[in-house]
Amino acid sequence: MIDAERSRARPRRRPQAGVRCGGAMAATAAMAAMASCLVLAAGCSVGPRYHRPDVAVPGTYKEEAPTPAPATPGGGGTPAGAPAPPPGAVGAPVAATAAAAPGAPPATTPPAAPAPPAGAAGPGAAQPPAGPPPAPPATGGAAWKPAQPQDGALRGKWWEIFGDPELDALEEQATTSNQSIAASFAAFQAARAIVREARAQYFPTLTTTPSFTASRQPAGAATVSTRSGSGRINEYSLPFDASWVPDLWGRIRHTVEGDVAAAQASAADLANERLTVQADLAVDYFQLRGQDSLKELLDTTVVAYRESLELTRALYETGIDSDEAVAQAETQLEVTEAQDTGVGITRAQLEHAIALLSGRPASMFSLPVQALHTNPPAVPLGLPSQLLERRPDIAAGERLMAQANAQIGIATAAYFPTLTLSASGGFQSNSLASWLTWPSRFWSVGPALAETLFDAGLRRATVEQFQASYDQAVANYRETALAAFGQVEDNLATLRLLAVEIQQQDTAVTSAQRQLKVATDRYKLGIDPYLNVITAQTTVLSTQQTAVNLRIQQMTATVQLIEALGGGWESTEIPAPETLASRTN
Repeated sequence: MIDAERSRARPRRRPQAGVRCGGAMAATAAMAAMASCLVLAAGCSVGPRYHRPDVAVPGTYKEEAPTPAPATPGGGGTPAGAPAPPPGAVGAPVAATAAAAPGAPPATTPPAAPAPPAGAAGPGAAQPPAGPPPAPPATGGAAWKPAQPQDGALRGKWWEIFGDPELDALEEQATTSNQSIAASFAAFQAARAIVREARAQYFPTLTTTPSFTASRQPAGAATVSTRSGSGRINEYSLPFDASWVPDLWGRIRHTVEGDVAAAQASAADLANERLTVQADLAVDYFQLRGQDSLKELLDTTVVAYRESLELTRALYETGIDSDEAVAQAETQLEVTEAQDTGVGITRAQLEHAIALLSGRPASMFSLPVQALHTNPPAVPLGLPSQLLERRPDIAAGERLMAQANAQIGIATAAYFPTLTLSASGGFQSNSLASWLTWPSRFWSVGPALAETLFDAGLRRATVEQFQASYDQAVANYRETALAAFGQVEDNLATLRLLAVEIQQQDTAVTSAQRQLKVATDRYKLGIDPYLNVITAQTTVLSTQQTAVNLRIQQMTATVQLIEALGGGWESTEIPAPETLASRTN
């Protein structure tokens, strides 16, 4: 420790004015000269400068825009606010499919509706214009693009593209009342406070410890003669201490930069948590509406099976059919009634999950039964390169890289000496009457320089540790980006294949209904046994259930595609350092 200090102890007699003023002026001049040198040295900053690493970005998405999808369960019309299906959509609405009793004629195809605008992808989106695809980059079909995250604290209200007012209300409730989002927001507020804590190190600290001490010395002590005759000693003190550690090598600067990056990552985590909750709620909501569609299908089927049972009993009573056919009809009806009841279990669980996500007790929450009527909307894809700016988890990974880079600068600054400027002064006296007088003053001022001369490689190992941590953050960031592209491709492939599968399944439903009609007519004429009717009814119910489930998958895959794309389409920048340091924003 190298220490230089000038001090003035408490005087015994009043000094001359010229000496007092001269000493103070000399100390002031010395401090001013030192402060000027510190201002010039404050621009020094050791450690690497942060540059956003590149990430592999494909030129275009491999999966084509999904083919047009048929209308959804619950009716052939398009709900208000939802995009209409494009020309060529196979249009047997699932409501017609679900409500059709075994033996009913096949559902008809509604007229085609206008296609959504080009540039959108997802169920109901138009195919991209013809033309040669862009030339692939030289690096294996992927380009390396600098990361420029542009996630904001608020995500867009993407769920409104579904045109479902009830879903809109649930999403708004979840955004304000979900406890996971509240916990993430509290974590973000804590990160902002840490930024203010780090910025406080830029400034000096000033403390004071006023005190009064009364003591008595023994009668034989030599000090009694200099005090009062009673041997009691009073001491009054009012000191002020100031200290400042100038940021000569950027240690504090890198600390602030790292904490700002961590707070920005926390803001991105908050946005990601909000997006996850909103997407989970939308998935649960559409699955619940799908269960309502299955319930409607099974209710209709139970009614049809009861009519078939009554017909079989009538034929048995007239001697045309046997008791075996009646038993078969009863068994089929009872099994279907059990399935109808079982749908309520899944629906109750989904309803409770929605209550949790929306921040309400499950015992006080319920949703009315309503079949799935929503059409899958056209989802704007954008370019793959834009995904880096639209995913909050990617933005969080990028900010964590910046934080790791700042840690390297902090560790590097440990190689250089630390300068501490300290000053103290105040008033001290044995008499209350003369305590706050000029002769009772005292002061001291001076710098202290500290430098580690030997640490057995500790600082080098610390720098290497944070360099490795930075490399790990880069790898994690690139892995997150690659996973994001994979999630988008997964959902695009799912929607493309589901669109084809739904068309094929609707054709199967139509064929099964025709088979049931023929089997029923032949049974009424006494040509075939009732077993043929049961087989046809089972086939119709199975194909209709599959059609409903496929449309549930289609809606959930659409939500997951939106989530994979980052949610809202209008992105804002992550909070600026000035915003994070503010108490009000």
